[in-house]
Amino acid sequence: MKLISWNVNGLRAAVKHGFMDTFNRLDVDFFCVQETKLQAGQIDLDLPGYHQYWNYAERKGYSGTAIFTKRKPLNVTYGIGVPEHDTEGRVITLEYPDYYVLTCYTPNSGGELKRLDYRQDWEDAFLTYIKQLDADKPLIFCGDLNVAHENIDLKNWRSNHHSAGFTDEERGKFDRLLANGFTDTFRHFYPDQTEIYSWWSYRFHARDNNSGWRIDYFITSQRLTVRLLNARILNDVYGSDHCPVELDVLL
Repeated sequence: MKLISWNVNGLRAAVKHGFMDTFNRLDVDFFCVQETKLQAGQIDLDLPGYHQYWNYAERKGYSGTAIFTKRKPLNVTYGIGVPEHDTEGRVITLEYPDYYVLTCYTPNSGGELKRLDYRQDWEDAFLTYIKQLDADKPLIFCGDLNVAHENIDLKNWRSNHHSAGFTDEERGKFDRLLANGFTDTFRHFYPDQTEIYSWWSYRFHARDNNSGWRIDYFITSQRLTVRLLNARILNDVYGSDHCPVELDVLL
């Protein structure tokens, strides 16, 4: 089974920059999208053979997630069941007989870390949610988690130590996530890989210089580790300031 996660930074813009060519070429079982920046009815994707699930933010042109899958789920849940966190369209969960698949767009702490406190509350609520799922059956979740976990996960780690996405608080929450029985699949296969990123600023020719951050992930329940086949970062794919990430798993 193959899964893709991609922050498209506006799906309508991504479609104009080759999204459908990439989608058709990859031909995966699950295609999870973050930051759609859409409301219902603003786009009509023709995806034969796929079921489409969308979660829209109340605020227009902001956030939003989607999952396109060949496998019809038993149940679909939007959000994490906490009203204060469920207005921005950040989570979709698909339930299957033996596992869950979830896409997530974690809130950015913002300029001057204005949303860091909210982000910390979100992290706590999200961990509670996925632990409840994991207690029932194994979980695969993916998305733009807006954190570079270790120094090797971004180019300029020294100068970004207190920047959004690389604060001690955010990295500590990621430590706690992994300690609660979850696996960063890319680091499982490539624990020491450097110079490979999934997001680059549009400024200062960052992508040309590969001055990026690895902030897009596939995370799985630890008991799925024996079923993992590979995890990849598709940094040759353009169309957004992020590139897709992939997980191959035997399920």
